[in-house]
Amino acid sequence: MVLLGATGSIGESALRVIAEHPEHLELIGVAARANHAQLAAIAQAHPSVRHAAIFDEASYAAARSAQNFPAHVNLHAGLEGLIALATLAEADIVLVAVVGVTGLEPALAAIAAGKDLALASKEILVMAGKFVMAAAREKGITLRPVDSEHNAVAQCLADNPTKDVARVVLTASGGAFRDRSLAELAHVRPADALRHPNWEMGPKITVDSATLANKGLELIEARWLFDLRPEQCQAVLHTQSLAHCIVEFTDGAMLTHLCPPSMTFPIQHALLHPLRFPSVEPGLDVHKPFSLDFRPIDQARFPMLRLAFESMHTGGTAPAVYNAANEIAVEAFLAEQIPFLAIPTVVEKTLTALDHQDPSDLATVLAFDSEARRVARSLLSAHAKS
Repeated sequence: MVLLGATGSIGESALRVIAEHPEHLELIGVAARANHAQLAAIAQAHPSVRHAAIFDEASYAAARSAQNFPAHVNLHAGLEGLIALATLAEADIVLVAVVGVTGLEPALAAIAAGKDLALASKEILVMAGKFVMAAAREKGITLRPVDSEHNAVAQCLADNPTKDVARVVLTASGGAFRDRSLAELAHVRPADALRHPNWEMGPKITVDSATLANKGLELIEARWLFDLRPEQCQAVLHTQSLAHCIVEFTDGAMLTHLCPPSMTFPIQHALLHPLRFPSVEPGLDVHKPFSLDFRPIDQARFPMLRLAFESMHTGGTAPAVYNAANEIAVEAFLAEQIPFLAIPTVVEKTLTALDHQDPSDLATVLAFDSEARRVARSLLSAHAKS
């Protein structure tokens, strides 16, 4: 297997799964955006790694200078390096866990090369679900969801045909601010947003969890993964993060999927399916008390979820614009350039500023992504001046 995004939180969990099941998983390629020292340490700890890629050119140069990778490891650079790893002849499956749109072209290249894809980068389907799913169908590729919610849906669906599904409900923890009032949210800082009560994740996804943009992106992704209509994709608050989805069928029956809030569970399922082996961490102990609470989500309190629903119903390039504007806004919030409550404002104004269309090719999607980022940055500049 190849692991793109080896130094992030998903990568760290994947490495734990690989270490637990070395007789079934052989790591041959690893990639990171910039952390070359940590990537080199991973290559040293896994002698089977023969290829490594560093996306950031300056970090690649620093790695070449440091010479801390084992001598047998071929070092690749930039987007071309990620694509080279995603298409290695000896690879059976590629786990894409890079943040943002960087993983799109490597994912498509892996599909074109006939590799099974374990997908943790939700932006890929949010931006280009139409093209990614079509490419996977054409090549007969198995696309294995790694997000805990989508992996849970896949397990609940199993052999049930999509036509028998009434709706898919994804659960949301509510993030760091789920118990804060709107008045309190006006004064929160990035450090506050990064204190997630249930999960350990990277900064961007942790902020997205607090705004519920993460759930919005997951709903758009679910629409493509499971061939659903927008109205079939719903979400509820579930603060315990033990139930990861609810699938309701047309006969009224519901299935849910339970496991502790650790990414090792969905990653192991995605990498080893259809085989089942002992998990890295213990599962739920049903002999000890625990509760499952579900609550409706107030979209006025979480406007990013409302905007996601609107983008999904608009379709075409709207989800790509939603994703791009959110990335720019979250980046600005983390840099303390805008307040937390300005994130949905930037996203909504960016969505309104562009005339969306049904893209006929990937180039159109990428053009809208680029224009959305330009518009969002101009809104940030206007905010700074005011």
